[in-house]
Amino acid sequence: MSANSNAYIAHTSDDGRVQSVKEHLTQTAELCRDNALPEFKDLAGCCGLYHDLGKYSPEFQRYISGLGQKVEHARFGASRIINNCQTSYAAMLAYCVCGHHAGLPDGGVRNDNPEQSTLNGMLKREQYDCSGFDKEIGDRFPDDPLFEELKNLPDNKERIEVYSFLTRYLYSCLTDADFIDTERFCAPDAERGLSGDIIAAYKKVCAKLDGFKCETDLQKARSVIQAQAYDCAENKNADIYMLDMPTGSGKTLCSIKAALRLAIKNDKKRIIYIMPYTSIIEQTAKVFEDIFGSSLPVLQHHSNYDFDDPEKAADESGTTSEKLKKTCENYDAPLIITTNVQFFESLYHNKSSRLRKLHNLAESVLVFDEIHALPAEYIQPCLRGIGYITKYLHSTAVLMSATMPDYTSYAEKYIPKCSIEYAVKDKSLFGIFDKCKYQYIGQNDLGSIAEKALGQENALVIVNKKSAAKELYNICKNSADHEIYHLSTYMTPIDRSDTISRIRASLDNGTKTVVISTSLIEAGVDLDFKSVFREIAGLDSIVQSGGRCNREGKMKFGNVFVFELESLHREIAVKANITRKLFEEFENVSSQEAVQEYYDRIFAVSDKEIETNSITELMGGDMRVSGIPFRSYAQRFKFIEKEALGIVIPCEENAELIESLKYGATSAVRKLRRYCASVNKYEFDDMIESGIAQNLYGDVYMLSAPDYYDKETGLDIKKEFDLII
Repeated sequence: MSANSNAYIAHTSDDGRVQSVKEHLTQTAELCRDNALPEFKDLAGCCGLYHDLGKYSPEFQRYISGLGQKVEHARFGASRIINNCQTSYAAMLAYCVCGHHAGLPDGGVRNDNPEQSTLNGMLKREQYDCSGFDKEIGDRFPDDPLFEELKNLPDNKERIEVYSFLTRYLYSCLTDADFIDTERFCAPDAERGLSGDIIAAYKKVCAKLDGFKCETDLQKARSVIQAQAYDCAENKNADIYMLDMPTGSGKTLCSIKAALRLAIKNDKKRIIYIMPYTSIIEQTAKVFEDIFGSSLPVLQHHSNYDFDDPEKAADESGTTSEKLKKTCENYDAPLIITTNVQFFESLYHNKSSRLRKLHNLAESVLVFDEIHALPAEYIQPCLRGIGYITKYLHSTAVLMSATMPDYTSYAEKYIPKCSIEYAVKDKSLFGIFDKCKYQYIGQNDLGSIAEKALGQENALVIVNKKSAAKELYNICKNSADHEIYHLSTYMTPIDRSDTISRIRASLDNGTKTVVISTSLIEAGVDLDFKSVFREIAGLDSIVQSGGRCNREGKMKFGNVFVFELESLHREIAVKANITRKLFEEFENVSSQEAVQEYYDRIFAVSDKEIETNSITELMGGDMRVSGIPFRSYAQRFKFIEKEALGIVIPCEENAELIESLKYGATSAVRKLRRYCASVNKYEFDDMIESGIAQNLYGDVYMLSAPDYYDKETGLDIKKEFDLII
């Protein structure tokens, strides 16, 4: 609209246009309604109408006209809601409106003072005259729409958990609508959102699977197991499907076919594929892209994806990297692949930058790959999140693993109203996929493990520590008979990828090969060894390691040797102790019975942490909806406790990127992640103190002493140099 001196101004553009407050509020309210499910449309629209009520104040109008100081405006709508809306959802709306810029606040307690940044504190701050709102819009509170199921929940803890989830959902509807309406005014040419043909994609994956041979016993078993999953997707209706399939049975293609079928059958809008490790996402995305082509674009959302890569600047359909970045903000796409960290930390975050995508998890199919990788202490919030998305947002979840834990008791406790269906009930053919024997060989030193590995035609050795991997590599590297390779996160992703390519070529050529690696090789790296040596760890890791042994079934059995070194980190030691006992109790530790016993014992050890990891635990006994600690729980909810920090390794290929950072080219930061080696916080501190690393830009640090990096083994921050005097 054109400038109008009588209008209350919400936004101004660089070219002199003005958006009125009334226009912004009514348009945002309509977008909120569009974002919400039918039963929440009135609530969402109410959020939109009240979120910028404070912009009617004379103080804000002076500020936006350039005549006054910046004004805190978000709390005024929240105050109006609390004072004038006597319903069960008043606090829900107040949280959303008050936090639509700074993030959902903690509720706090009744006697919080105005200086505190809690909802209760901010509502006590000085109120300005916003009577313009009454003249142009006026109070419009809908009838109390919270369905009886929520109001009548018998358990107060459950009521608060659901209330907080729905608050984050409405907050997502509001913040995404507010951002998009503002963007449409300020940058009307901005593009966002992807579209695709789910039916066409389903036909393509069916054709791909139909083209596979079904001649050997293993291929026939794979077909029978997959058929059960497809039949379940077609004929059963559930909130959550458990897809328990052995390694080598084709889980990835099976799960995407089942997910597409569920989406078509139940008219779902999108499929979200959630994986535990960034290292395997790109491989899975490539598989999907090769099958679906332009029928169903794949939106990758993880830390390693480089939107600014020139090769990804525009795809065949003309989709630009800028459009992909904007689409990642709210998941407005038919197929998304992301990580556990991105998914769950966003689900429990309090900031709009992370939460605004939550409303687009509704009416979707969520596929959780390697669900066993959920940290035990996060079972409660993760299961609640999955359950609430399916129950209240009308989505469907598929939980998938080759070593599936029995989550039954936790599901009954934390999401009792969700229906669960086991997709593969007949497991009689699982034994065909047992292609290796697991042997515990006790205490060893690195020298004896090196000798054993070099005695094999080809072998993979997996150890728990990066330092042990490097030391073992140095013991083996001078072998005259074998090609020796090393893999760890001390190496950059680019050097790791190059090494994996060389390993694959070596194995394909029949060259005698020994690979020494950390656990990064256990998932998503399609390599096949005749023997695997695995340092003792959790049984899930042991079985994952076995997935790299005799992978193609070329031998009757391969061998997985489980050994111990002298010391173990406490977290691994707990899991290792359980694994060691299972070797004594079970003839085959990869059996379903052994795996389930392992998880039962792990969950028993973590029982207290599982029980207390909830937002209600931070509330003590004061279980009021106006006291929910959104911010505090978001700060506590960190999926990865051990912070890994990246150090840029300078080289000829990234010299221009490094130089561009000096001139503020922030797009280079993401590109440089491909050239980063990972270190722990204490290692990072040592590197800074000793001058091995230096600040490059913002929170980006670079190796300042190139001799401390080797392409074969990565960083060596303890390296000593011989000095000639």
